[in-house]
Amino acid sequence: MKRAAVPSILIAVVLLAVEVIAEAQQAGKVPRIGILSASAASLNPDRTEAFRQGFRELGYVEGKDIVIEYRYAEGKFDRLPALAAELVRLKVDVIVTRGAAPTRSAKEVSNTIPIVMSSGGDPVTDGFVASLARPGGNITGLSTYAPEISGKQLELLKEIVPRLSRVAVLGTSTIPGHAQSLREIELAAGALKVQLQYLDVLGPKDIETAFRAASKGRAEALLVLGGSVLASERTHILESAVKRGLPAIYAARQSVDDGGLMSYGVNLTDLDHRAAAYVDKILKGRKPADLPVEQPKKFEFIINLKAAKQIGLTIPPNVLARADKVIK
Repeated sequence: MKRAAVPSILIAVVLLAVEVIAEAQQAGKVPRIGILSASAASLNPDRTEAFRQGFRELGYVEGKDIVIEYRYAEGKFDRLPALAAELVRLKVDVIVTRGAAPTRSAKEVSNTIPIVMSSGGDPVTDGFVASLARPGGNITGLSTYAPEISGKQLELLKEIVPRLSRVAVLGTSTIPGHAQSLREIELAAGALKVQLQYLDVLGPKDIETAFRAASKGRAEALLVLGGSVLASERTHILESAVKRGLPAIYAARQSVDDGGLMSYGVNLTDLDHRAAAYVDKILKGRKPADLPVEQPKKFEFIINLKAAKQIGLTIPPNVLARADKVIK
């Protein structure tokens, strides 16, 4: 007995139903965003909240319209490649990176998943993008590159210590952009008649050596450049500066929140807030290659009067008046 032929219209209906179900499943897919950071989760809660606030302002409800996966290396940079690979296995739609090291790790595990930098140095020098205007690959976002900040930091040190003549500069020579920062400091030093002592810190073991060299060189103040190595050893550097009674200025406000004297640098919270808009554009179909990398717009000057008192330093009123925040 022959089987009855299946009507072609029935086949068409079945195929249409399958297509509708597939589209509904795709439409119901909640975008998953991965955050990759070299630091500990507890160190930058304000940055995380700023990122989430950015999504709320764009109309997203976390857990309903978007899911965020957080991966922190806890200061152990060798963990970053594995954490980046884990985000890839989770099939995140976008990876948001904090700093050059996380961006490099994300870049090495995927050249297709969009990567949004919420902070970092010079992405062109680092080899992440072809240019700021036309990134050209799967990476875009925000840069913290502003070498002129270093010269301003030296000027602030001179203002709080008018007779300042010798300054030790802690930096990491292997970080792209540091050479330009040093040139900016040298220009400012020439105008301010200040001698510089550059001390290279490539790892934790170099910190004590650097401070001994600063003491031997009769440094009267300390300027700490940005970078992942110095950021991860923030507490050690703070304690060493206080122990030696050195007025110090840092690039990140976290150092001042933790007890440092003062900081002048890019407002990282603002960058995290702006990073949400990049993710939103990518989720709506824009390609990272076509989204220009933006540079910092907001800077902040923070002073810790408790730290000043601890080393017997009086901050001039005119300097205090210019601070964005004063910790009392």
